[in-house]
Amino acid sequence: MNNQTASLPTNPPIVLITGTSSGFGLLTAIALGKAGYHVIATMRDLSKQNRLIERATAENIIQNIECMQLDVTDEKSINQTIKTILAKYQRIDVLVNNAGYAVGGCVEDIPLEVWREQFETNFFGLITLTQAVLPIMRQQKQGKIINISSISGRLGFPGYAAYSASKFAVEGFSESLRHEMLPFGVYVVIVEPGSYKTEIWDKGFANMQTSPESAYRTQLEAVLRYSHKAAKTSPDPQLIADLIVRITAKASPKLRYPLGKGARLSIWGKALLPLKWFEWMLHKLL
Repeated sequence: MNNQTASLPTNPPIVLITGTSSGFGLLTAIALGKAGYHVIATMRDLSKQNRLIERATAENIIQNIECMQLDVTDEKSINQTIKTILAKYQRIDVLVNNAGYAVGGCVEDIPLEVWREQFETNFFGLITLTQAVLPIMRQQKQGKIINISSISGRLGFPGYAAYSASKFAVEGFSESLRHEMLPFGVYVVIVEPGSYKTEIWDKGFANMQTSPESAYRTQLEAVLRYSHKAAKTSPDPQLIADLIVRITAKASPKLRYPLGKGARLSIWGKALLPLKWFEWMLHKLL
């Protein structure tokens, strides 16, 4: 039953989270710390840990938060962090692959190196860290790997092809990995947020790959207007952090958890409506 509570170790379970300097990662670290987990909160630049430390101190859970440096695009960094965690705690119970960013721009305008950078963080970094953790969880015969995908991993939107492609890849990887790990008592879960008030879109807008001469300029401006409007009216990202806490407590969580304004409706619309109708609705919206 999906609503059963998992059997947890006597000592506080060890949770490794990437990308905790802001957004979902920071909120999830705090939420899991409050739930009694020992959180290894990692980030590429440890100079950005102050927000998390201040929040944890204010919540009186600083003893449950431990910051470590980890760059998901650096295999040596990953291996060193895993080695340090195992030396101190001998286990990793939950991995939350959250680190990522969004590249905006139409396909023709995005340089190939930018595509590669998007995949290095959002996809290959996730794979590298997951591979490092799998032997640990397999030998423990228990664990959860929670991959933060996106509604963009189920639906391709104009102007976000690079980001969407990286998240589609995460979806396929996660589904295959779940089948491989279930015999070992390890559950792979995909969280699929819709639009939420986090910094990922601000950074994506700031890093928009386009030019005034682009043939797609008018189309992209329409997408940007809609994205800005959606970001302003989007729900509190704390809902995603709270969902992740609930997933970690389940004995047998589902594969996918879509959440957010219009997320389920969009997925159902794509699945049930004729393609021409769905495309007409999307273009009408933009």
